Amino acid sequence: MKRIKVQVAPRHYDVMMERGLIDHAGRELVRLLGKGRRCFVVTVLQVRKLWGGKLEASLTKAGLRVEFLEMGDGETHKNFRTLESLAERMVALGADRNCAVIALGGGVVGDVAGFLAACYMRGVDFVQIPTTLLAQVDASVGGKTGVNLKAGKNLAGAFHQPLAVLIDSDVLATLPEREFRAGLYESVKCGVIGDAALFRFMEANSEKVLRRDGAALDRVIAASVKLKARVVAADEREGGLRRILNFGHTLGHALEAETGYKHFLHGEAVAWGMIGAVRIAQATKRITDVEAERIVRAVFSFGGLPEVKVSPKKVLARLVSDKKSQAGVVHFILPKSKIGAVEVVTGIPDSVVLDAIDALRRLSAG
Repeated sequence: MKRIKVQVAPRHYDVMMERGLIDHAGRELVRLLGKGRRCFVVTVLQVRKLWGGKLEASLTKAGLRVEFLEMGDGETHKNFRTLESLAERMVALGADRNCAVIALGGGVVGDVAGFLAACYMRGVDFVQIPTTLLAQVDASVGGKTGVNLKAGKNLAGAFHQPLAVLIDSDVLATLPEREFRAGLYESVKCGVIGDAALFRFMEANSEKVLRRDGAALDRVIAASVKLKARVVAADEREGGLRRILNFGHTLGHALEAETGYKHFLHGEAVAWGMIGAVRIAQATKRITDVEAERIVRAVFSFGGLPEVKVSPKKVLARLVSDKKSQAGVVHFILPKSKIGAVEVVTGIPDSVVLDAIDALRRLSAG
């Protein structure tokens, strides 16, 4: 089993990676939770049908007590209504401060379940078992939890680190192709912001990765998690370095919000956001055309993206309310001259941002 340590204070935790890990999750978790602990597994119906039985059998065999809490699937259910419903069900089932919340699902499930764990009785233990590629390479690591508001994505939430993250890449065999590709864009992001070797590997092995070749895929996941763990350890609460993880997310979140969280998967919106950031970097002479096109080609090598049908002015207005802006000043994460490094930039003229959004519309229309 591969273990990647996330070194945050006051308690470090491990990201455990192994094929078939879901079959013996109980063996690992009982060491952290202790026998007899009540575990409330937050998931969605489809994931429960696929993997809930295996997880329940493993946890029960290890002496843990299991209850399942289902929520609606997708970004439209990532809100306070869902959070309240889950908390009320936990109260009705007699959950106390000694219980633990386990997220079994993708990034939405992880964010909501983590926020639930942070809030319930002022905080209970939390474990992540991500079942989508996007959640495995990004969302499950780092302790960010939250829900969306009408005004924007993840505007309410808390930092609540898990006791552990259990990654079983075998579960990705049942992941729909579109969702699988959406996760790959987050790994491309990791390469651009801080791991040039990962970027080169994905650039050269896109066909293997898309075929879900075991060795290639495990390498991508491990490298992405290591990058995220390193950044989070240096800056847990996004006071400085951690902001680089938002590459592609400034525009991406605005695109998601402007389309009602129904048009793009999160990874797809981030992919367009990365391309938009590249165009801004080109316009402000921060990156060469050659390196810019390498990034754009790498994104498109993992498949087509939904069309960008938005008003550039409305997307620009969304940027100001994004949680990454400060005092109304929008911060962009832009690539530097060489792939593997980015910088936080303010003061980008509105005209440059509007041109970048318009470029996305044209590019997506073919």
